[in-house]
Amino acid sequence: MNLRKRLKLYVITDRRLRDEVETVKEALEGGATSIQLRIKKAPTKEMVEVGKKIRKITEEYGALYFVNDRLDVALAVNADGVHVGQEDMPVEIVKEIAPNLIVGVSASNLKEAIEAEKGGADYIGAGSVFPTKTKEDAKYLGLDGLKAVVENVSIPVVAIGGINHENVREVLKLGVDGIAVISAIVGAKDVREATKRMKEIIEEYIK
Repeated sequence: MNLRKRLKLYVITDRRLRDEVETVKEALEGGATSIQLRIKKAPTKEMVEVGKKIRKITEEYGALYFVNDRLDVALAVNADGVHVGQEDMPVEIVKEIAPNLIVGVSASNLKEAIEAEKGGADYIGAGSVFPTKTKEDAKYLGLDGLKAVVENVSIPVVAIGGINHENVREVLKLGVDGIAVISAIVGAKDVREATKRMKEIIEEYIK
């Protein structure tokens, strides 16, 4: 499996903007290559129910499927991977418990990115590249910080945070492996069309 190619357009769910299952179906129709289920403050039972529905759709489209934060849910729904933040379970422990899962780690600076790679992360979620309203506590990395991460780690780098159709080229020029998006796609009137447009721009830079 070529992980870099599969991380090209990474769409993250947000129920404040749209239902998860609906989001995933439309984003995959538009060409998303990876999906992350991100639900904050929901009962575990509900996360597993929604997660299983999404697993079915991602399998139909051959997309990678990640669960945010929750290793237990990722295992319960047979996801391809889990994405953890700096405050979540350390990547080394995730790898011990679930050696077959792809593990992504959020990094808001170069030090965190290097430590994540050393710990066994399979890819870095680097951001926030631009200021974002989706995540109130997002630390600002900026374009220069992102460039430093891309140049200093050897695992794939997926840029996240405030990326939209207007500014995505600035990010792609830095040599990232993928773009992670919430608002610009999940918050769009037409999710399918927004995904399709984003994928076309990404493919100008990432073949």
